[in-house]
Amino acid sequence: MNSALSMATPLCLLFDCDGTLVDSEILLAEVMGEILPEFGLPFSARQYMDEFRGVRFQTIVQTLEKRFQVLEEDAFSQLEAGMRARMEARMRAELVAIPGIPAALEQLSSHPMAVVSNGPERKIRCALESSDLGHHFEGKLFSAYTLNVWKPDPELYRMAAAALGYTPQQCVVIDDAAVGVEAGLAAGMHVIHLNHFPDEEFTPDGAIGILHASELPAAIANLSTNVTADV
Repeated sequence: MNSALSMATPLCLLFDCDGTLVDSEILLAEVMGEILPEFGLPFSARQYMDEFRGVRFQTIVQTLEKRFQVLEEDAFSQLEAGMRARMEARMRAELVAIPGIPAALEQLSSHPMAVVSNGPERKIRCALESSDLGHHFEGKLFSAYTLNVWKPDPELYRMAAAALGYTPQQCVVIDDAAVGVEAGLAAGMHVIHLNHFPDEEFTPDGAIGILHASELPAAIANLSTNVTADV
């Protein structure tokens, strides 16, 4: 791609879903805190928020199995199905967008956007429908379950960028969870960390930390200026 085209091309924005676009993390934490103990795996909502935010569900279960006990044969499929059903019901009844995100997306509408999530595609679609954010993404959804690669593996973000026709340097990852921030940095992309817990979590070197979604348009504008200046 030549310099003129690079300068004219808006940065491609790759959004995480849970905790970044929609306020679903506490709902998921509560659902897991309810259902995992039913299958003999001690767990609390606080534990999800402190230790497992953004992590693949199967990885969480495997970690708990090592700590406590191995599930009976076929129990995982029952557990996951129950978790997904309860979570979808909670999302459709209670889910809202992260404060500041609807206005930020409107301000950033000139940029190409996509959702890149560790969740299943059905869950992503449910989240966008329930929060009325889907029209910003025009069906550009990339699920780890569909692509068979999960954050913190950077390949998930790389595959999304390639499918959209952008290089890593032309992309900005917006993610609230450590696994997503790590994946974006490893993918060679610009990364904005939406840090909901600044007293407990730090933004790693190489990423830009913001505390509220209302700061996102200015952060993107600054990045766009710096990228253009470097061309």
